[in-house]
Amino acid sequence: MRQGNRVSRRQFMWNRSLGTWLALVVGLALTVIPAFAESHVRIVRLSEVQGTVAVDRGTGQGFEKASLNMPMVEGMKLAAKADGRAEVEFEDGSTVRIAPDTRIDFSHLSLEDSGAHVSILTLMQGMAYVDYTAKGKGDAFTFQFNDEKVRPEQAVHFRVHLQEANAILAVFNGELKVDGPSGQVEVSKNKSVIFDLANQNKYTLAKNIDEMPFDAWDKQQTKYQQAYASRGSANNYPYTYGVSDLNYYGNYANVPGYGMMWQPYFAGAGWSPFADGSWMFYPGFGYTWVSPYPWGWMPYRYGSWAFVPGFGWGWQPGAFAGGWHPVVPVTNAPQRFKPPVPPTAGTATVTVGHPVLAGNVPSKLVVQNGTAGLGVPRGAVHNLDKISHQVQQNGSATVHTSTAARTSSMGSPGFGASGQNMNTGAGHMNTGAGHVSTGHTSTGAGHVSSGGHTSAPSHR
Repeated sequence: MRQGNRVSRRQFMWNRSLGTWLALVVGLALTVIPAFAESHVRIVRLSEVQGTVAVDRGTGQGFEKASLNMPMVEGMKLAAKADGRAEVEFEDGSTVRIAPDTRIDFSHLSLEDSGAHVSILTLMQGMAYVDYTAKGKGDAFTFQFNDEKVRPEQAVHFRVHLQEANAILAVFNGELKVDGPSGQVEVSKNKSVIFDLANQNKYTLAKNIDEMPFDAWDKQQTKYQQAYASRGSANNYPYTYGVSDLNYYGNYANVPGYGMMWQPYFAGAGWSPFADGSWMFYPGFGYTWVSPYPWGWMPYRYGSWAFVPGFGWGWQPGAFAGGWHPVVPVTNAPQRFKPPVPPTAGTATVTVGHPVLAGNVPSKLVVQNGTAGLGVPRGAVHNLDKISHQVQQNGSATVHTSTAARTSSMGSPGFGASGQNMNTGAGHMNTGAGHVSTGHTSTGAGHVSSGGHTSAPSHR
């Protein structure tokens, strides 16, 4: 790095209205495909993991512990145990959230030659919340449960609770049509429909919605997505999964000699973007880097990371022309930086650095420099940009979390197919062919441990 390129933090022009720029850059992603995969392959993001959540990646090891920011591909299964919750985010910002004792299958995820995204999700049991944005031109989204199918044609927010004897669909916003053995039924805002699964799926319409324990969590997550995705000119974003987290957990700077870069708050001088994370194996793809940071989706799938003296590490979105990557390139790295290198053999999950454990949101948080947002739950703390300045000056700051975030994170009793607590298997999650921890480098072996196998919640 030439000394002439050295810049100070005061020289950066912070730009809070980058929606137009992002729309131009990110929009190119609609026409690209994974750099190493066939054109029909898509990835969607496991964007929230709370409690015990498991995935089946099709490795032959069954259900294993899920990690934040895992790519979800066609054929994968996602399950939450009695204390678990999860969210999946799609390219257009649509989300699917699952409550405890719930399993959902990603039956079909493809990219058509026209650029349209085709998604078919199957609720096997439990409760799911769907917030469909309808932003993708030509996209086709199907949510199916039992023998019923929902194919929304416009933005709609709904909940489905699949039980042993019946299934209840409630519409919070918008309207939809449900197709099934008893024909088609239309359900509008603040209405619900009950399907009798033991009687040829005959249905009964209700002019109200019965509140459920996890409605508050779904509402809080929806508000978060809407608030931070809409910053700048977000309505122009054609490709938005992860954008809300970028807007909440960091900011953009116009860096002389480098152009526009994004940097997380609380990064600190010694922080490195690949100090913590995991290598996870995907059949047909090989190993993919999975970041534990709450914003760690787009900066690890697209663009590149660069180190700038006087500024630190920053993410360069680039033009997205190369598609998504198992690990993004690194440029201008400092001399002692060890680049992320995937394992050369095996299918074990390899953890680099320290695993991140999620829990309930406390009333106070101590935010330290160098954490880059780890430990700060989504939307739990207001004005992270101002707090970031305090942390830069003092090294840490004690902050209060919002009441809404604390309330929505509190555990509630799980409910099974009959509304009762359900046994989802004994023991701890299977770690596949072994779990390798390597400390803070991407080389070297650590300890290897494999636990007992636990099945996900079974089908009704």
